[in-house]
Amino acid sequence: MTKEQKAASEKSDGVSGAALAAGSNTHDNRAFEQLVEPFRREIKLHCYRMLGSLHDAEDLVQETYLRAWRSFDSFEGRGSLRSWLYRIATNACLNAIASRKHASRTLPDQWGTATTRMPDGTRSADVAWLEPYPDAYLEDIPDDAPGPDVRYAAREAVQLAFVAVVQQLPPRQRAALLLCDVLGWSALEAASLLGGSTASINSALQRARETLSKRYPEGRSAASSPITPAQQEVLARYLQAWETLDVDALVALLKADATYTMPPVSEWYSGRTAIGSFFRWAFKPYDSFRLVRTAANRQAAFAVRIPT
Repeated sequence: MTKEQKAASEKSDGVSGAALAAGSNTHDNRAFEQLVEPFRREIKLHCYRMLGSLHDAEDLVQETYLRAWRSFDSFEGRGSLRSWLYRIATNACLNAIASRKHASRTLPDQWGTATTRMPDGTRSADVAWLEPYPDAYLEDIPDDAPGPDVRYAAREAVQLAFVAVVQQLPPRQRAALLLCDVLGWSALEAASLLGGSTASINSALQRARETLSKRYPEGRSAASSPITPAQQEVLARYLQAWETLDVDALVALLKADATYTMPPVSEWYSGRTAIGSFFRWAFKPYDSFRLVRTAANRQAAFAVRIPT
């Protein structure tokens, strides 16, 4: 984040009470949008971390801004506009989690044991798996840590491995950890938002951190290391195997203990033999694929297109 971006963010977040009051008194839609729009992308990212779903995050951002518009008269410039929006968004996410069948979004390998059975083609109507987050939506979001208590840098806190583990936390622990360890809120500020005492927030944080220490990989790196020529060559072979539907070439690139999961298919597979059987089943209806490079969760990704 550049000094100019940071200054603009601080200026927007610290807008004067008089300016807010003016927008509130006139209830002017344009004035309201000018005040809150700079925070839309980071609020959506917060909702994604809470919910593990891009589509749910988009819905909850709309809900957050609708609630903010309706209650803007009561804000009147007291405190931080940014914190006020985070308060509304977090409560909206907690309500959404409470109302849905699955409190967390996980990957199929967390649902049960690996299988050799091929999928039956049926899909659950309830989307219960973790979704990727396009890097395009991360542009212009501050990358610097907002305070000394932040434990996870912005780049790390959007990677799939981190978001996947966060989804396994109970909702209140999840909110406390994201507010304090990712956004840099104090336990007192989090207690004011979530309700309860500072001690209760510290207790929730302790339990959440213990869960992450057991399930989040050690030696993680917030910044991706540059790809080496050898890794680039392996990646090229992997992509070619996908595009030509060459299962033997694909399986040859896998480690013996490799696992594979592909939501919305609920089954997951472990080992070269089982993974090879799945791909022979999955590739059967197609002649070839075309892979288009993209990026999600600050990692390389590819979209699969089927030639017509």
